[in-house]
Amino acid sequence: MAEAQNIPVGSTTTGSIAVAAESTVATRMSAPPSYDVADFPVPHGREEEWRFTPLERLRGLHDGSAVAADGAVTVEVTAPDGVTVETVGRDDARIGKAGVPVDRVVAQAYSSFEKASVVSVPKEAVLAEPIRIAVRGQGGTAYGHQVIELGAFAEAVVVMDHSGDGVLAANVDYLLGDGAKLTVVSVQDWDAKAVHVAQHNALIGRDASFKSIVVTFGGDLVRLHPRVEYAGTGGEAELLGLYFTDEGQHQEHRLLVDHNTPHCKSNAAYKGALQGTDAHAVWIGDVLIRAAAEGTDTYEMNRNLVLTDGARVDSVPNLEIETGEIAGAGHASATGRFDDEQLFYLMARGIPEAEARRLVVRGFFAELVQQIGLPDVEERLLEKIEAELETVS
Repeated sequence: MAEAQNIPVGSTTTGSIAVAAESTVATRMSAPPSYDVADFPVPHGREEEWRFTPLERLRGLHDGSAVAADGAVTVEVTAPDGVTVETVGRDDARIGKAGVPVDRVVAQAYSSFEKASVVSVPKEAVLAEPIRIAVRGQGGTAYGHQVIELGAFAEAVVVMDHSGDGVLAANVDYLLGDGAKLTVVSVQDWDAKAVHVAQHNALIGRDASFKSIVVTFGGDLVRLHPRVEYAGTGGEAELLGLYFTDEGQHQEHRLLVDHNTPHCKSNAAYKGALQGTDAHAVWIGDVLIRAAAEGTDTYEMNRNLVLTDGARVDSVPNLEIETGEIAGAGHASATGRFDDEQLFYLMARGIPEAEARRLVVRGFFAELVQQIGLPDVEERLLEKIEAELETVS
């Protein structure tokens, strides 16, 4: 029987399509190896890693003026039998093991949380039901930390569902033992005024497999950093994502896959749709193949569909390769409006234009949604996409 636990969280021009940029891998890797916010300068918006982000909408997360409030965010974990759910202090050895902060806001979250939630799946356990983590904003500001740990050869699916209102800087560490398999679905379905900044760190053991599916719909500003490192050879990572950016929203996804170990694989595929004035989506895909990472096989892709005038996309895929002994490496990025041929094909068969547009967008997202593998989550996301499409003019 699944058990639920409540865990408090401690106290550029409008209308442009895409912008290319020089590689940001070196910049992102140059962050100080520290968890202390004092080691990170306050950003001013001119820095490479901040140039797309409207700092004034971070509600003080970037300059230290955001003060945590008790009960601002709650976390409820529902886990199958055999899974351990703990609330631990800052000195727990598992916290921060998967990676160090990449910027000041993430470091602020690491420096400010009081208690962390740790969910542990024992070795060789194969869960028949998903672990569900409900993060609900109650208003106010909160900092937090979540750790998901899988023992060797364990298999699990985790669904993290973010909703409500508030300002949240909370990071997640995924620790995969050798041969483990973890699928994570992180849904950002915040209310219209919410702010959410987080770093998702995955440390993948030998021959382990990690799949991350990030879904972003709501919020005033959402800025996420999915990151992957390998602790042994044979590791595989698949980073999938979809986002639907509405009028006035800023949604930013900054990926980094650090191939630091030989014979590992990674694949990243994110798709987004935008509509409305000042809808702004940012996708940065960084892949670093270090000199020691011979036999690496990697690919990253970002696709964006602009549904109305007034929306803006910045899509920047980057590859930095330090060895020629690789199996493969590539990247792709494309942003555009509706395919006139697709619309003509559907309309020629008697389908009204508005319905034809909805069919094109549903097909655009369907491939990623179907990879979630949880019918209730897939149905909910398809319903959310339908609701978004109802407002497309």
